[in-house]
Amino acid sequence: MSIRPTAFEFFAGGGLAGLGLSAAGIDTVFANDMDAAKTRAFRANHPHTPFRQGDVWTLTTEDLPGRADLAWASSPCQDVSLAGARGGLEAGRSGAFWGFWLLMQGLAAEGPSPRVIVLENVIGLLTSGPRTEMGRDFAAVCTAMVEAGYTVGALEMDAAHWLPQSRPRLFVVAIQGEAPRAAGPTQPFHSARLIAAHARLPEAVKAAWAWWSLPAPSQRNLDLAAILEPDDAVNWLDDADAILALAAPLHRARIASALASGQRCVGAAYRRVRIENGRKVQRLEIRFDGLAGCLRTPAGGSSRQYVVVCDQGRARVRRLTGREAARLMGVSDDYQLPSSESAALKLMGDAVAVPVVRALADGLLLPALVDRRAAA
Repeated sequence: MSIRPTAFEFFAGGGLAGLGLSAAGIDTVFANDMDAAKTRAFRANHPHTPFRQGDVWTLTTEDLPGRADLAWASSPCQDVSLAGARGGLEAGRSGAFWGFWLLMQGLAAEGPSPRVIVLENVIGLLTSGPRTEMGRDFAAVCTAMVEAGYTVGALEMDAAHWLPQSRPRLFVVAIQGEAPRAAGPTQPFHSARLIAAHARLPEAVKAAWAWWSLPAPSQRNLDLAAILEPDDAVNWLDDADAILALAAPLHRARIASALASGQRCVGAAYRRVRIENGRKVQRLEIRFDGLAGCLRTPAGGSSRQYVVVCDQGRARVRRLTGREAARLMGVSDDYQLPSSESAALKLMGDAVAVPVVRALADGLLLPALVDRRAAA
């Protein structure tokens, strides 16, 4: 009987990365997050997975149940700071990734370290840093991985290839040994901005770089309308006209076109603040391309996504529900969401899409782990 590879899941949230890994044949044997609400969601949906709530900086290797083949980190984007790499434990306030990396260094010192390490983050990691050091944080992460003896590479993966949500994310993957790789950048996973970020890396990192290879995604078979609740099961807003009036001319034209089509058209919209004629103006921005906008946490006036339905000559507006947000992340309806809509939306807005993780694991992570076990 074959033994499935194992994973540690850090910054685990509600455990969506683990769902994707498990579907590919990799079992999470330990998870960590410091957020109390996310901890409750994780424990409700993964009752048999050992979980430690707390700041990653407080963890030691003694807290981990043995060793794992893979370590996954969906660290907060605002915390990937070079200050953490230079400041040691004193930098815990500014660099959650470096708290995770300190733990990886501890595992390496005791041996063996995980064969595969994955950092999931926003695309902005590719360019974050001072204006004079664009991409400094990305270079710092890659350098740390290379100095630890890993071959490193990165992929930009948009959930829109698998789900009706526009959600590009960066996956920095460090592997010890062999794994599927390409001769150079390949679409759609190596974008122009990723190629530009690679060009800015130190030469020592470029020498240990791999353009990891993944199979091209199959055609997405869902659109936004397919994951929505029935019209009579949701609450429609009474101030739809006032909300639609916030649309800029281009977006008003989209609404007018949808109304004139004579067909049922489903769109997704956000309110955003734009600068027009030197002043801030709140605008509604809408799309009718079958995709939702990127899910965000419900903090701030522009972060709660709307559903707009144009049918029989009228437009109705409502807010996206927590269950619909979960479906947009590839989560099945038996997943237990927080009772609060706000908490459910926050949980999903901070998460990683399940089918994206599975595609990465099926095409790259699992082959790297299986090859190692076969060699052993």
